Amino acid sequence: MNRQGPIIAVIVILALLAVIIGGSMFVVDQRQQALVVRLGDPQRVINQPGLNFKIPLIEEVTYFDKRILPLEGQTEEIIASDQKRLQVDSFVRFRIVDPLRFFQAVGTEPVARLRLTPLLNSALRQVLGNVEFQAAVSSERSLLMGQIRDILNREATPLGMEIVDVRIRRTDLPEANSQAVYRRMQTEREREARENRAQGAEIADRIRGDAERQRTIILAEAQRTSEILRGEGEGTRVKVFADAAGQDPEFYAFYRSLQAYSRALTDNTTSLVLSPDSEFFRYFNSVIGSGAGSSETGAGRR
Repeated sequence: MNRQGPIIAVIVILALLAVIIGGSMFVVDQRQQALVVRLGDPQRVINQPGLNFKIPLIEEVTYFDKRILPLEGQTEEIIASDQKRLQVDSFVRFRIVDPLRFFQAVGTEPVARLRLTPLLNSALRQVLGNVEFQAAVSSERSLLMGQIRDILNREATPLGMEIVDVRIRRTDLPEANSQAVYRRMQTEREREARENRAQGAEIADRIRGDAERQRTIILAEAQRTSEILRGEGEGTRVKVFADAAGQDPEFYAFYRSLQAYSRALTDNTTSLVLSPDSEFFRYFNSVIGSGAGSSETGAGRR
C-alpha cells in the first residue's frame, strides 16, 4: 500500500501535466487567425498558422476566418433622382483584417453581417438616389458600385473589416412600372416599325419607278437601234437586188416572177381571174411556147 501511494501520485501529477500542457497548446489553421483573450481582456493576435501556447484555464482563443466572406443583401426599393422607383438586389464580399478591433466592435460573424446590412442599404440609397434610372442600368453601373464599396469601406474599417467588393445583381423597376415601360416601349417600337415600313414602301416605289423608266428607255433605245439596223439591212438588200438587176435584168424579172408565182399560187383558197395572155403568165407562156415548138420540131423530124 505504501508503494502504490507514490505511483498514484505520479500518475495524477502526469495526468495534470498532460491536461495543463494540452490546454496550453492550440493550432491556428492557415485559413484562420486567432485572438488570445485573458479573462475577457485581449492579449495578442496570431495571424500565422502553426502551433501556439496559452495559459490554460485563464486564456481563451477566439478564431476568425481569414478568407473572403459573403453577405447577401436584401432587395431594396430605392427612389432615383428622376423619381423612378428601383428594385435593387446586391451582395457584398468582405474579410476580417483586424481581429482585435473586430472582436471589440462586433464579436462574431453573424453580428458583423447584421451590422453591415443597414450600412449597405444606406450606401445604396446614398449613391443610387443621386443618379437617374438610366445611369443605374447603363455602363455607369460599375462606377456606381465602386462608389458604394468606398462608402461602405469607410463604415466597415472601424469594425475591423475590409469591403472587398460590392455587386448589384439586378436593378429593375417595380412590376407595375415595368409593365408600363414595356407597353410604352412596345408602342414606340410599333410606331418605328410603321415608319420604317412606310419609308421602305416609298423607297421601293421609287426604285420600281426608276427601274420602269430605265426599262422604257432601254426598250426605246433597242427599238430605235433595231429600226436603224433593219433600215440599213433593207437598204443593203435593195442595193444588192438593184445591183443584181443591173447585171442581168432578164434574170431578175424572171426571179421576181417566180416569187410572185410562189406567193399567189400556193394558197388554195385564192382564185385568180386573168387572161391567158396576161403579163403575169409571160414566163408560163414562153415555157409552153418553147415546149410546143419542140414538139413540132420533133414531129417534123419523125
